[in-house]
Amino acid sequence: MAEWLAVAQGEFVLQRLPRRPRELLRAWDAADEYLLDYLAVHKPDADARLLLVNDAFGALAVVLNAYRTVAVSDSFLAHEATRLNWEANGLPDGKLTLVDSLTTPEGYFDWVLIKVPKTLALLEDQLIRLRPCLKPETRVLVAGMVKSLPSSVWGMLEHMLGSTTTLLAKKKAKLIMIQPELGKAIQNNPYPIVYPLENTRFRISNHANVFSRDSLDIGTRFFLQQLPDVACAHDIIDLGCGNGVVGLTAAERNPRATVYFVDESYMAVASAKANFHLAFGEHRGAEFLVGDGLTQFAAESADLILCNPPFHQQHAIGDQIAVTLFKGAKRVLRRGGQLWIVGNRHLNYHMQLKKIFANCKWAAANAKFVVMWSKR
Repeated sequence: MAEWLAVAQGEFVLQRLPRRPRELLRAWDAADEYLLDYLAVHKPDADARLLLVNDAFGALAVVLNAYRTVAVSDSFLAHEATRLNWEANGLPDGKLTLVDSLTTPEGYFDWVLIKVPKTLALLEDQLIRLRPCLKPETRVLVAGMVKSLPSSVWGMLEHMLGSTTTLLAKKKAKLIMIQPELGKAIQNNPYPIVYPLENTRFRISNHANVFSRDSLDIGTRFFLQQLPDVACAHDIIDLGCGNGVVGLTAAERNPRATVYFVDESYMAVASAKANFHLAFGEHRGAEFLVGDGLTQFAAESADLILCNPPFHQQHAIGDQIAVTLFKGAKRVLRRGGQLWIVGNRHLNYHMQLKKIFANCKWAAANAKFVVMWSKR
């Protein structure tokens, strides 16, 4: 459901993605409002070039539409929401450029506006990538909600960019001003991180924004122990693939199957692609898709879908993304096809699966996780 954002620059209609009925969350937060209030007073020059980093649903891009703007994000949904909201406000083409997190923007910027991401490793990677885009006079502003700003953020910013000044909090949001000190050496990017996958022949490469980037997380470890052998599976989807270790295991067990790696994170899909080609070479068939869940797949086009559903979007927690993925799985599975998932016990995914598929079986459980599956 779209809502109106009223700020000094005007009123704008904004919507979150993925869409859901009776949406309870806004497409912006108080940190966005703080940034926009500051820019309403300290206006950039009319010809200023702006770099927006981690603009979740395009609120900053839409409101600052008068400027030449580049928006960097690791989220496909963030880019799609920005496009949607740009069009919904009748804004002209030409002033906004969307760039994924693996691409360094070209040229210098007069203003850099950074929303602190959930993963500080991603922030570190982004700061390294944007350093070549700064001039001595570039104005750098970093914003975030107080509850999601660990003290280590200040140290990272000062170490990598320059001295910081923190303005008074407003509506539980903070705004940090940075004076770029371009004499600081640009450190080597430590990402991607590479580690051997336990009990396998695989080496895993993880970009900065990939979950559990330096070791196998315990939920996935448990899931891998329970993965089914489906001899007749021709098309297997690793949904929300992350670094692709689930799809890698499925590909090894089903050498004749085509495996599709899907995630809304550009870094996740890049990691999965690198890991698959490292494991199987360039000739083994696989597809790597950055997108919104299963929306790119035709109905009844897969035999097996494997998923470790996310239960948060940025800092918001809930099961709406998982439910959307489950509904998409029912549409995409062929008759007799199976959806296998792993989840924390307290999330009660079995209730949603029974509603959607009319069946759900537990394959295994331990003190923290449950592996279950439903059949189309």
